[in-house]
Amino acid sequence: MGWGNTITRRLKVFSMALFIYFDYKAVQKRVQWVSTGKKSAIWKKTHERNARRVLNLMIELEGLWVKMGQYLSTRADVLPEPYINVLKQLQDSLPPRPFEEVRGTIEKELGEPMSDLFADFVVDPLATASIAQVHRATLADGREVVVKIQHDGVKEIILEDLKNAKSLVEWIAWAEPQYDFNPMIDEWCKEAPKELDFNHEAENTRAVSRNLSRKTDCGSGSVSSAVDVLIPEVIQSTDKVLILEYMDGIRLNDNDSLEAYGVDKQKLVEEITRAYAHQIYIDGFFNGDPHPGNFLVSKEPPHKPILLDFGLTKRISKSMTQALAKMFLSCAEGDHVALLSAFSEMGLKLRVDMPQQAMDIATIFFRQSTTASEAKENIKALNDQRERNKKALQEKMKLNKKEVQRFNPVDAFPGDAIIFMRVLNLLRGLSASLNVRIVYLDIMRPFAESTLLGSLTHGQIPNSQWIFDSPANSDVESKLRNYLLELGSDKILGIQVCAYKDGKVIIDTAAGMLGKYDPRPVQPDSLFPVFSVTKGITAGMVHWLVDKGKLKYAETVANIWPNFGTNGKELIKVHHLLNHTSGLHNALGDVVKNDPLLVCDWEETQNQITKCTPETEPGSTQIYHYLSFGWLCGGVIEHASGKKFQEVLEEAIVRPLHIEGELYVGIPPGVETRLAALTVDTEELQKLSGIRAGADVPPALLNNIAQMASGLPALFNTLNVRRAIIPAANGHCSARALARYYAALATGGSVPPPHSSGSKPPLGSHVHTPKFPTAPLKKKKGTGKKKGGSGSTGNLQDVNSTDKNGYSQLCTSDADSEAAAVVLGSGGSSRMFSSDKILDAFMGVGEYEGMAQQDGKFGLGFRRYDNASSGKMRYFGHSGMGGSTGFCDVENNFAIAVMVNKLSLGSVTRGVIRLILEELGLPVPDEYSATGEKGPDMVLNLTPPEQLR
Repeated sequence: MGWGNTITRRLKVFSMALFIYFDYKAVQKRVQWVSTGKKSAIWKKTHERNARRVLNLMIELEGLWVKMGQYLSTRADVLPEPYINVLKQLQDSLPPRPFEEVRGTIEKELGEPMSDLFADFVVDPLATASIAQVHRATLADGREVVVKIQHDGVKEIILEDLKNAKSLVEWIAWAEPQYDFNPMIDEWCKEAPKELDFNHEAENTRAVSRNLSRKTDCGSGSVSSAVDVLIPEVIQSTDKVLILEYMDGIRLNDNDSLEAYGVDKQKLVEEITRAYAHQIYIDGFFNGDPHPGNFLVSKEPPHKPILLDFGLTKRISKSMTQALAKMFLSCAEGDHVALLSAFSEMGLKLRVDMPQQAMDIATIFFRQSTTASEAKENIKALNDQRERNKKALQEKMKLNKKEVQRFNPVDAFPGDAIIFMRVLNLLRGLSASLNVRIVYLDIMRPFAESTLLGSLTHGQIPNSQWIFDSPANSDVESKLRNYLLELGSDKILGIQVCAYKDGKVIIDTAAGMLGKYDPRPVQPDSLFPVFSVTKGITAGMVHWLVDKGKLKYAETVANIWPNFGTNGKELIKVHHLLNHTSGLHNALGDVVKNDPLLVCDWEETQNQITKCTPETEPGSTQIYHYLSFGWLCGGVIEHASGKKFQEVLEEAIVRPLHIEGELYVGIPPGVETRLAALTVDTEELQKLSGIRAGADVPPALLNNIAQMASGLPALFNTLNVRRAIIPAANGHCSARALARYYAALATGGSVPPPHSSGSKPPLGSHVHTPKFPTAPLKKKKGTGKKKGGSGSTGNLQDVNSTDKNGYSQLCTSDADSEAAAVVLGSGGSSRMFSSDKILDAFMGVGEYEGMAQQDGKFGLGFRRYDNASSGKMRYFGHSGMGGSTGFCDVENNFAIAVMVNKLSLGSVTRGVIRLILEELGLPVPDEYSATGEKGPDMVLNLTPPEQLR
């Protein structure tokens, strides 16, 4: 192609692009001055005339532009209807090339006269496309075939068109930054030339045919073989000629024939989708160009899809296949952590920390397809979501309107993912053009699970990898590891166990995976969501403030928190909150049930809690405050200290114990790579119907427990919930951090010696609040301080807040970081508490006995329990829903923490604790025995007694 033709093509492309661009800009201004009724008509005419302009130019230029038009014609879910109606003509044949050109190419490529090659050759082509045209023929041996012949000179045209398309996309991105398609065109420039080698296409066709006809058996189950599609056999190929088996079929755009033959279009598109799911997730080798022209439907029942044209076929690595599967499954589960992990593994880098928006955008690709008739509503919905995301980005980054238009939140986008997303868009367009609705999450999920879970089954992972590689601290730890291996991945997904005896670490074991769809190994510094284990941490903060003289157990809450003293709450005291006797056990229960995400709004929950009314007289009845405990105690902590909840947590617990980066209530951005994701042991969940609970458990909790257990992973795997301040249920910690906390409490607050040097990375080595350069947080001013243990803070809005997405605004100044480093280096104070009666306060005994309900399960904030055989009270701690726990044995100076991410009825946790205590010759607490009475938050850790024996 000469320079004249090159310049002419370029001028035609850019002049048409400018013409259409200015046409739309002019109409945008014009419709501002017309009635709503006329706007639709004006826009329809605008779309029609510009669609015809695009069509005429594409037909004139042929080459790549026809292929691009074919792609656009399938996007009935996002493009205006006039464009679809006009551009779908490109799915039909283009004007054919002269037969003499066809004959010349065949004879040159195959080296023989056509008369020797074919008994019959139909001159009129079956179809003419952008790169080649296809003729029906009969070989000399009588076989019916189709012959695909590449157009003369098309290679030069395609390469030139790619340059023009690249320039056009760059111009569009400059003029309208929100429409930046550069990553897509870059990947297309790399892959499109491969379509010009028909030998390459022939091998691709054979490979896909082999893959789709074999049985796929993975460790987690079997995905049925044999996807039910047809692929023509390859007879012969050269660089520019491809001979394939002839298959008689119906084109997908021939709706009359589809109707006449009784083709089930829903089933047809579902089978095509299954075929692509198999190619992507099982084979890692897929056709990147599934537009309607590349499919036929067999005329014979059951009317199977016929897959054609494997020129643009993409091979992806095993790691990329697994990352794409993880991305898909994380979207299906709403798991932000797994999604960000998938992004990292595939090389997709973000410039901004906005996980909810990342989830929204990723989920778009897997959303249920819409029919062509719903295209207008779909476009509006997508535009509305785009505007919401843009507004959120603007607020997050503090950008003006012009800046947000040009800000790209994606730093790097992998080419493999671009082709993957293009395929999903084409499949969506295919279903829209056939007017069927496809639920991609249902159809593709088994294939994604097969490739990801198939490589994660315990049977394929050596024991040395399933147990994190660290030296055993004792013989007991060695026996524990053998026990965990015996239980295996059927009962354990991920687990951490850490135990102290006489102030020294005797166990520090991590095993399994971070999540069902996250194969990374659990390490000693992994962070587990621990639900009500958090209450024991929050209680410790209240005791610390009492010890420092900031408040008193017998002080009325209203004296500390003036707004609290309404609606019958005037006489509620601090010890009522700690002992679960305030009468506010169901506070906010109905509100949260109607709006679960309210738990993310710290200020609003604090406001709502002040409006609640006690259901029982304060101090009269102990009923478990399953959620309200945290908001009640958290409000007291902030008002009494004049500081944010997290600041008190760091000052009271994290820094003295040197556990930076491994204990949070509301995680900060930057720790996501260490988070364990929750899942449910569905077999044990079925046993919930046999559970009975005592009067100390609110009926509302027990009635909803099965629903809560099954729904909690979806809610608590989202980062907006993980980042919220929920002091009753949202702790994230490692077992070694929690065990160290209880080891200190067991001795009345003496800080244990440094943690085991064999535990890597060292405990306390993480930066507690990582800083994000894209989202600097400024420390707020005007924080008031309470004087003399009474009064209140000034402006509580300055004390603690969450942003509009519910993310905790964690602020750690440089001075704070330096102070932490000094404490870590010097060892700091050797005691967390100064009172020599603090242990009695924890358990509500001695002089504090009158503050705790007689024979109640709780002391002041901690679950207290007897030894199963002696009945002697010697233990305190707190368990969480699903199996995580932490407690200490005061008499024997023993502390333990167990973290699990597979929510169950606690059989794993009980087995672990009983094994360790029996090996050490220590008595087993009532809560972990097979027959003893369980505390309220062991409701989900309890199977009926007859099933425990």
